[in-house]
Amino acid sequence: MRFLDANVFVYAYYKPKKQLTQKEKQMKEQAKKIIAEVSLGREQVMMTVVHLSEVVNILKQGMPLERLTNLVRGLFMLDNIIIHGVTREAYFAATELGDDLKLEANDALAIDVMRLSDVAEIYTFDEDFDNVEGITRLPKQT
Repeated sequence: MRFLDANVFVYAYYKPKKQLTQKEKQMKEQAKKIIAEVSLGREQVMMTVVHLSEVVNILKQGMPLERLTNLVRGLFMLDNIIIHGVTREAYFAATELGDDLKLEANDALAIDVMRLSDVAEIYTFDEDFDNVEGITRLPKQT
């Protein structure tokens, strides 16, 4: 089981307006592979409704509403994805953890949910996770 960060969806689905660098192209391809493995049920992942909301808020700028809605509904239908709800208290605790780890609240929420679920790996392109003890960021960047 791994945590699936919102930015993996963004890299996989977002249509850039500018020419991508070689590194960005590589990240986009890696993101597509991760999403494909999850979609085919080959990869067990977890996320929160907060992270799913991030996906919607970013992708709504460049994706037709019907396609975005189908993407979200499809995620809820997959047995290999656990989508955690988030209480007011849990989000507040994440803001405090964020202060301690020097992370924004949504990243800290991911860490908190991972720790509570005994998950040590996260699919993300956010390098801030590299500085969190006990957490391994995937995919590895070359």
